Amino acid sequence: MIFCIIHLGAWASAQSSIRYVALGDSYTIGSGASPEESWPAVITQRLQKKGIPIELVANLGREGWTTADLIEYQLPVFAKIRPDRVSVLIGVNDWVRGVDASVFEGHFHFILDKILEVVPDHKNVIVVTIPDFSVMPAGSQYSGGRDISAGIASFNQIIKKEAALHGLNVVDLYPLSQTMGSDQTLSASDGLHPSAKGYALWADLIEGFFS
Repeated sequence: MIFCIIHLGAWASAQSSIRYVALGDSYTIGSGASPEESWPAVITQRLQKKGIPIELVANLGREGWTTADLIEYQLPVFAKIRPDRVSVLIGVNDWVRGVDASVFEGHFHFILDKILEVVPDHKNVIVVTIPDFSVMPAGSQYSGGRDISAGIASFNQIIKKEAALHGLNVVDLYPLSQTMGSDQTLSASDGLHPSAKGYALWADLIEGFFS
C-alpha cells in the first residue's frame, strides 16, 4: 500500500517539533486538490508561519478507504511513527458502501482506543465529523437511492457519541459542508470533493482545535 508521507526526514531530525499525523480517506488526502492544498497541510503551513514548530510527518489518507481499511493499513503505520498529534476524519465510504451502523460504531470505537494508546493526551487528538457531500454537483450519484444528508448525519451522531465516550472534542464539519453547494468555486472538477478553496474553508474551522 502507498501512502502520502510528508517530511519524514524532518521527523527524524527535528525531535523538538510537534509531529502530526492525519488519518482518513479522500477528504484527508485532499482529493480534488493537490496534497499541499489538503486541509492538514494547509493548517500545518499556517501554524508554521505563526512560529509553531509542527510538522505533518504523514498524511495517511487514501481515496475510497473505510474504517476497516484505516484499522488494517493506517493504524500500524501510525503506531510506528508515534506522533504527538493526530486527526481522524473517516466514515463517508462506510456509509456509501452500506456498512451497518453498528459495524461502523464498533470500528470507530476501536480506532479511538488505538489512537489514545499512542497519543494519550486527549487535547492532541482531533476528531472531525463527515461532511455532507449531497450538496456537491455529483453527490447524488453516490446516494444509492438513500437520503445522503440524513445518512451522514446518523453516522456523525455515532462519531460524536464515541468521541464523548473517549473524552475527546469534535470538530463538526457537517454544518459548514452543507453551505458549500451554493458556491461552485468550492467544488473540485470531479464534482464530489472540495476544491483547494473549499479545503481552505475546512482548515479555517479545524485550525482552532490545533491550538
